[in-house]
Amino acid sequence: MLLLRHWQQHNSIMSKYQHIQQEAYEANMQLPKLGLVLFTFGNVSAADRALGVFAIKPSGVPYDDLSPDKMVIVDFDGNTVEGTLRPSSDTKTHAVLYKHWDKINGIVHTHSTYATAWAQAQRDIPIFGTTHADHLTVDVPCAAPMSDDMIQGDYEYETGFQIINCFKERGLSYAEVEMILVGNHAPFTWGKTAAKAVYNSAVLETVAQMALLTEQINPNAPRLKEALIKKHFERKHGPDSYYGQ
Repeated sequence: MLLLRHWQQHNSIMSKYQHIQQEAYEANMQLPKLGLVLFTFGNVSAADRALGVFAIKPSGVPYDDLSPDKMVIVDFDGNTVEGTLRPSSDTKTHAVLYKHWDKINGIVHTHSTYATAWAQAQRDIPIFGTTHADHLTVDVPCAAPMSDDMIQGDYEYETGFQIINCFKERGLSYAEVEMILVGNHAPFTWGKTAAKAVYNSAVLETVAQMALLTEQINPNAPRLKEALIKKHFERKHGPDSYYGQ
């Protein structure tokens, strides 16, 4: 009887997390399909604000070996709540962002080729064209490389503040700019859902590739003019948007 009660309690606890485990699993499986990761170079998390937790990919597990029940449940302080596997090594970065940015419910970290190349070059991605402007009205920010003190401290935890501090310094809204390059590291994206964060990651990689090719074709290519930035962003996101059904 005691074992049965323990099993029922365990299943009851797990059941309330299954929706975010499924969401995180499905989002993680999109990364290799979209060509955003190689081997295990990436992770997605999905949060439930009411429960105060998020589900995240386990560390170092190949995508082909993943399943919803392997997604680890973690609280916003980075503590494992449920799961037998170690969570992603980037878990503390996700936790910091969830704790300080309360309007996001999904986070993606990859080392996708073109976005990572811009991060390694320590450069913002200029807004050259309308594809970029369809999604944001500013250059994709690149956070300054981490200081030695931060590196020698709690590295993944400090990466969260490296991102947050960049947004504060530049006066950017995380609700409007849902992506960043971490200098010398790689991109992070986020959104209201894990699926939206994955979408943003794919958009970022495409914009990064287009920007590189643009500069190769014309090293003096001008930034997109303000009227076109405004037009393309507002037709999708403005009060009078008319893109889509």
